[in-house]
Amino acid sequence: MPLQLSPAERQALKARAHALEPAVLVGGDGLTEAVTAEIERSLAAHELVKIRVAGEDRAAREDIFRSVCERVGAAPVQHIGKVLVLYRPAPAASEKSAAPRPARNRRKPPRALKRSFQHRR
Repeated sequence: MPLQLSPAERQALKARAHALEPAVLVGGDGLTEAVTAEIERSLAAHELVKIRVAGEDRAAREDIFRSVCERVGAAPVQHIGKVLVLYRPAPAASEKSAAPRPARNRRKPPRALKRSFQHRR
C-alpha cells in the first residue's frame, strides 16, 4: 500500500521537486525490473524523485505511476505530462547504522601561555 500524504505535505513536496531534474527515464519497454531497481536506488538516496516516462498514452502513464508507487512503497506526489514525482521518506538514522560514529574534536588544545619573569621589579 502506497504512503498517503496530506495536501499540505504534497504541496511542500511539489515545491521541493520543482527544481529537480528527472533522475530515472522509463523507456519504450515500460516498467522493467531494472527500472524499478533504479527507482529504488534513487529513492533511497534522495527521498524525492522525478521520473520521465516515454509514450503518448496518458492512461498508460497513470498505470505506470500507480504500479511504481505500489512496488517501491512510495507516495505519489505529482503527475504532469510525462513527468512523475514520487516521495518515500528515508529510513531513520537508527536503522541506517546501529553504532553512531564517535565525534572527533579537530581543534587543537589551547597552547599554554609563556610567562616571563625577567621584567619583574
